[in-house]
Amino acid sequence: MQRSKIDVWVGLFVLIGAVSILFLALQSANLLSLSFEKTYRVTARFDNAGGLKPKAAVRSAGVVVGRIESITFDDTTFQANVQLALETRYAFPKDSSMKILTSGLLGEQYIGIEPGGDERNLGEGDLVTQTQSAVVLENLIGQFLFNRAADAGQATDAASDQ
Repeated sequence: MQRSKIDVWVGLFVLIGAVSILFLALQSANLLSLSFEKTYRVTARFDNAGGLKPKAAVRSAGVVVGRIESITFDDTTFQANVQLALETRYAFPKDSSMKILTSGLLGEQYIGIEPGGDERNLGEGDLVTQTQSAVVLENLIGQFLFNRAADAGQATDAASDQ
């Protein structure tokens, strides 16, 4: 009798540990976000959404103020529509701008909000068009290589003219 009682407690302890590890893994991978705050939805239009993913953070001044709900493509404007769920305790002016930023050099992407100066605040269903798209590393490398090749070409032209 005593042995089966200990087995039940050990099994319960192992089960709680496994659930805790699963919870922490989902939290750290940004696949689970437990927030019971009320939210309002805002849509932002970006020319290039890069590697942005649903459930990614929306931050202002380094503080998480919301999450990305969905990312869709608008075939009339040829832009990415990103729907954000911002917590109601954070109010941002209507002329705020949004940027797609990266945590660290190769970290996850998130949206950063730069507050504007308007007296009216963003509300449910508003559209933000003042956005800056994601920086694509391949484009930067291509631009750098193109500029280096152009500089080398000008140097050889200048040398041949002398």
